[in-house]
Amino acid sequence: QVQLVESGGGLVQAGGSLRLSCAASGRTFSSYRMGWFRQAPGKERSFVAAISRSGESTYYTDSVKGRFTISRDNAKNTVYLQMNSLKPEDTAVYYCAADSLFATIATMTYEYWGQGTQVTVSS
Repeated sequence: QVQLVESGGGLVQAGGSLRLSCAASGRTFSSYRMGWFRQAPGKERSFVAAISRSGESTYYTDSVKGRFTISRDNAKNTVYLQMNSLKPEDTAVYYCAADSLFATIATMTYEYWGQGTQVTVSS
């Protein structure tokens, strides 16, 4: 089992940047495909970005392409989400997720979830 703890959320003005971090503990971090999801008020949780076990492949939802970058440091057991050019519609609770069962990067099934970190973008 793996435990995930997100950090780095906060309040930022539109056009600003934030970097989210997700620290993992437990089994070997490099065996997990990692993803970021978000849930805005009154909406269902939705996919944001994913990264393969090695970090060589990444996958993004269309609305964040060119603005967000997912990366990982397997030596530090950490996955990151660099968010630039933030918009008010990016306001949400952001969740980190991990999965060891499916290698396909676009798979939306994840085994483990963090508790979330709030990102608020003011206009």
